[in-house]
Amino acid sequence: MIEIIGFDSKKTIIENLELEDLKNKDIQYFWIDFNAPSEKEMALLKNYFHFHHLTIEDCMYSFQRPKVDFYEDYYFFIFHAISQSKVEEIDVYLGENYIVTFHHKKDLEEILSVRKELTRGFIPWEKINIYIAYLILDKIVDQYFPLLYEIEDQLDFFDHISYSHFSQNSIDKLYMIRAKLLKIRRTITSMADLLYRMINSNHIKTLLGNEEYFKDIYDHLLKLTELIETQREITAEIQSTYMSLQSNRMNAIMTMLTIITAIFIPLSFITGIYGMNFVNMPELKWKYGYFMILGVMFVLGAGMYIWFKKKLSVKLL
Repeated sequence: MIEIIGFDSKKTIIENLELEDLKNKDIQYFWIDFNAPSEKEMALLKNYFHFHHLTIEDCMYSFQRPKVDFYEDYYFFIFHAISQSKVEEIDVYLGENYIVTFHHKKDLEEILSVRKELTRGFIPWEKINIYIAYLILDKIVDQYFPLLYEIEDQLDFFDHISYSHFSQNSIDKLYMIRAKLLKIRRTITSMADLLYRMINSNHIKTLLGNEEYFKDIYDHLLKLTELIETQREITAEIQSTYMSLQSNRMNAIMTMLTIITAIFIPLSFITGIYGMNFVNMPELKWKYGYFMILGVMFVLGAGMYIWFKKKLSVKLL
């Protein structure tokens, strides 16, 4: 679906336009949104607008890195939005008096939000197409914050439970959070690099103007980057603490098993001696030999138990 809106010399918005209407001299600026277009509509990028075939390929095949390319009479941008933890690509053609957006996902929230803002508010910029590009970029970055705040709430869950109550499900959840942070970090870092290039390139600064607005978006991206790093450090600390706890538990178990083994070694030695069945073993013919050996084994085992408990402070059954 293709949605077209135009603006006259008084910045009045004109909706529901067709391509033929763009030749109207009253239309000073226009915005064409390729909203999950069909193959026939995609062909307009080449047949009607005559955009470079490399940019068209970038539109056809998603998951390109955020970037900006310069051409003779227009600029081509690739932005990354995040919708329901899924990265969505928004391609933008920015010309002298127009902006063309392209996205495969239908009715992107960022695009709908910009359209709503244009219809209800005053347009403060002279170049309306640049203003629309700014709004799209601003809405994209604004949508990053709820994702990170949601992850922050999920991390609060780990602050309210004891490490002794950690389960495998808790660790699986922690790994999922780290994977999500890595995905978001990759997107935000790429977008920050793009914004840095936009506000530091003299060529593109001349086109965009209103540099302070784009610097503000860049500052938001830097804040998001710091927030991600903080959350990654928290997850790493939780993971490290859990692994240390598990290691301590395992060491305690191994210590207990070692002590039990140490107690039974002399007892096994005694039973081994009297289990050799030699004929000339006087104790075997003694009436109280069996009870005496049991007593010696009991005293020896109890003595070692008390000694280990006193020296190592180990709790045994």
